[in-house]
Amino acid sequence: MAPSLLLTTTLLLLLRAPFLSQALTLTVVNNCPFTVWPAIQPNVGHPVLERGGFPLPTLSHRSFPAPDTTWSGRVWARTGCSHAHGGRFSCATGDCGGRLECGGLGGASPATLAQLGLHQGHADFSSYGVSLVDGFNVPMTVTPHEGKGVCPVVGCRADLLATCPPKLQLRSPAGHGPVVACKSGCEAFGTDELCCRNYYNSKSTCRPSSYSEFFKRACPATFTFAHDSPSLMHECSSPRELKVIFCH
Repeated sequence: MAPSLLLTTTLLLLLRAPFLSQALTLTVVNNCPFTVWPAIQPNVGHPVLERGGFPLPTLSHRSFPAPDTTWSGRVWARTGCSHAHGGRFSCATGDCGGRLECGGLGGASPATLAQLGLHQGHADFSSYGVSLVDGFNVPMTVTPHEGKGVCPVVGCRADLLATCPPKLQLRSPAGHGPVVACKSGCEAFGTDELCCRNYYNSKSTCRPSSYSEFFKRACPATFTFAHDSPSLMHECSSPRELKVIFCH
């Protein structure tokens, strides 16, 4: 085959080849002045990462490879964990059924959530956001590294435990301990309007409340109620690393 024809054929094959995602590292960082127990829950059909949970001492991090195909799920911090009550593992916030390794289980609210979608679309997009829809337990940001396109740092840096309205406060031990988390209006009161259920389960009827506005004022770039749509649309292509940072 002539060199020019060989080159043309090679270029055509490259153009027609499916997009291959590059290696992506997920890193969980604990900047809190106490140990946290990160938890990871995949969406349905995706694999569990790092057995779903592990301890992370203060001022430490843990890095691990992300799946090399499309993956989505959530990450949160469990706090106040111990082997109490006859040796049973439990956490004051974010508990996943009394297990150290959540193994795909979700966590108890209230908890700050990082929501991730990896290797999406034709240009290996990563989408990510921080949600306070299920309340707040620690400050959190998601930080991408070496991505192409629009790759902002997003999250909630404020410590809302100090300013949480009394009706939303979760204390541990219950009733008289320190504030360990801040509930959503839905969790605190359970009404259809605050939970965006039934008649209120649409973008036109599910509206912000005074409780969601408390979270929004402190952390405007987060999701604060079920049909919220903050300015978080971004197209971060092929980042080398995504960092979920607690107490950032």
